[in-house]
Amino acid sequence: MNAKANKNQLTSIEPTYYEAVTEAIRKEAVKILKEETVVGVVGYLPGRRKGTATPALVTSVEEAEKLIFSPACVNNLSVYLTKAKKGVLKQGKVGIVAKGCDMRALAGLMTESQLQREDLFIIGVVCPGVYGFGVERTGTLTEANIARKCRECTVHMPEGADVAAGTHAELADLTPEEAEEMARIEAMPQTERWAFWKEHFSRCIRCMACRQVCPFCYCEQCLCDKNRPQAVESSPRPAGNMAWHLVRAMHLAGRCGGCAECERVCPMDIPLNLLNRRMAKELKELYDYEAGLAPVEKGPLNQYKEDDDQSFIK
Repeated sequence: MNAKANKNQLTSIEPTYYEAVTEAIRKEAVKILKEETVVGVVGYLPGRRKGTATPALVTSVEEAEKLIFSPACVNNLSVYLTKAKKGVLKQGKVGIVAKGCDMRALAGLMTESQLQREDLFIIGVVCPGVYGFGVERTGTLTEANIARKCRECTVHMPEGADVAAGTHAELADLTPEEAEEMARIEAMPQTERWAFWKEHFSRCIRCMACRQVCPFCYCEQCLCDKNRPQAVESSPRPAGNMAWHLVRAMHLAGRCGGCAECERVCPMDIPLNLLNRRMAKELKELYDYEAGLAPVEKGPLNQYKEDDDQSFIK
């Protein structure tokens, strides 16, 4: 594997880097399956179309030898330990391939007692970035096709993993598009900001893809699905749409790991990660807290301290 890359000169991530990470993941997955350290490994397999990857649970050495890591490995795999694959944890220890943003989700789920660290074997990936939404998925990873979240990533290194695959490599001098967009929105008068979000939320079709892909939406029945009593209107109407997205943003405050999966899967291109990042900024300013960097006993919004800032109370 290549030595540490010179960030100031790096303008693309060559396929050989991902090939080396792939080899390291396969080697470790085969090892822990052979030794019966785990009952399965949640990772990525090649997708049906060229340049794609699909999440998978592999339980045999033969399957583990097909695991991959590429810029197409965009999914946050932690969701499969809380929803579709939640029964796996009952059978034994599970391996999982995790990028830095996925690690934040795992830490958050441990904080909320949804996962136990001793039940996991984490194969961390030193991730230089993944493809953005709707870009050409061939060739090298460059500034033109990298995901917006990866432009400002601070967790390239998978801190806390059992093993790490890869070396430090990331693209240099990327424009922080999300930060710039947040600044532009915050500079608007209040009426214009309201109109901005109202227009975006008006396109929502209430498909709930954002909820289904989020690791922190793990309730077996969502409050917003109930109709007796009905907390939020379920049809795609302006008032219900606004309520749904604001309730969800508040619910994720202090919890969201910034994986931006909700925004990636939204068929209406609503910039949901901007809303989540704005809430994260509030938590940082008020409590000096960033979600998911490490498991904690309690976050700032589920505990009370007498010296908490109460200036927001008018």
